[in-house]
Amino acid sequence: MKKKTARISATLLAGTMICSLLAGCSGSTGGSTASSEAASSEAASSAASEEAPAAGEYEVTAPITIKWWHAMEDQYSGLVDEVVKGFNESQDLITVEAEYMGAYKDVNEALVAANAAGSGLPAVVVANTDYVAAYGESGLYEDLTPYIAATGYDVDDFADGLLVSAQYDGKQVALPFLHSTQVIYYNKTMADANNITVPTVITDMDAFLDEASKATGGVALSIPGWDQWYFETLYLNEGVKIITDDNTCDLDSDAALAVTQKLQDWCKSGKAMWCFGTDASANMRQSFYDGKTFAVMHTSSLYNNYVDKCDFEVGMAWYPASTTGSKNSEVGGCVVGIPSKNDQQTKNAAWAFLQYLAGKDVNMKWAEGTGYLPTRKSVLETDEGKAFLEEKPAFQCIFDNLDLVNPRIQNAAWSELATTWKNYMNEIMGEGADAVQSSKDMVVEINEILEDSAS
Repeated sequence: MKKKTARISATLLAGTMICSLLAGCSGSTGGSTASSEAASSEAASSAASEEAPAAGEYEVTAPITIKWWHAMEDQYSGLVDEVVKGFNESQDLITVEAEYMGAYKDVNEALVAANAAGSGLPAVVVANTDYVAAYGESGLYEDLTPYIAATGYDVDDFADGLLVSAQYDGKQVALPFLHSTQVIYYNKTMADANNITVPTVITDMDAFLDEASKATGGVALSIPGWDQWYFETLYLNEGVKIITDDNTCDLDSDAALAVTQKLQDWCKSGKAMWCFGTDASANMRQSFYDGKTFAVMHTSSLYNNYVDKCDFEVGMAWYPASTTGSKNSEVGGCVVGIPSKNDQQTKNAAWAFLQYLAGKDVNMKWAEGTGYLPTRKSVLETDEGKAFLEEKPAFQCIFDNLDLVNPRIQNAAWSELATTWKNYMNEIMGEGADAVQSSKDMVVEINEILEDSAS
């Protein structure tokens, strides 16, 4: 491929160059998921109407090598290599080196440590969506608003909820990257043979668990306990805010306790399994692969993995609607941003690569090669987007509910709150602790965390 010469402007990468590269291809603080549509693309695009810096401020003018820290597991290494190679060969100044850092928590720990040390920072780094608020508040992530304004980068094409997930306090501190949502994978072959349907309303779950457990002779549903994101939606849809408007926790409210007790009842019956501890995810998946578990609650990003590993047809269903009729879900996966302590030349190179990673063509490569969702609205109307749905018809349940995929709760104390919540839930579900008393004890602890964070 003939390399482009001279200078690389971020504007060029946002436009002509990106189109030629690759053909065919878990804000506001507080207790609710990021609120209105006005807070989404409007927050980023409104910045473009302000006095913008000159695009030249973000040009790359000399050869530079930069690092990209990611969390893409080994099965995606070929795709990562292909994307990075495509970018490196598209121009002659920036060389990107991709480095796998482990799970999102591992990336976070390494990034926080490097930021504190002031050295060893990558130029570009992914972050789970629930880290955005902390990174935005601390200034760890660069504010991309002036970059967007100067280069005219199109952010309005991103799905609104996904764009909000990369914002903090009205600033675009990252870009949507690899996003997913919660789904239920189920053994469709077994379901068809036994006339079992995954329920669309939560009130039908008890009957479903009875039927599915008889079909497997054991577990009907596995629930991930290692990440609160998987069960968090069940609470939000029942009207539980988790963090209220006055910055306190309501996980001991009547509505929250009803959800907790119902989950515990399912686990006590043996029809549902709460998965936590060492290798919880791997063990849960293996039980499903082996046909010992009828269904699992998991991330849509692992669709390819489930299909490849199972010798039966894998179905995918939306979470059942709550007793209130709500069937919203939350965005998962990660955003991609630029550490703010880097020098400007590194940031400029990072911005060029960032636009490439989040561009429409490359976004379809991620969607096709993984189970992650297309992040751009226009992609769904392209031939590639239509072909994607034809190849993976199970995704229809997600496409039918795309407007119900909401941003995550954004609060600087969220990470610590979530860890505390997971620990208590594991005691309730896995060790049989009293659901009511444990929830009340947990809320006392979480309220202290929220108070400390606000002070």
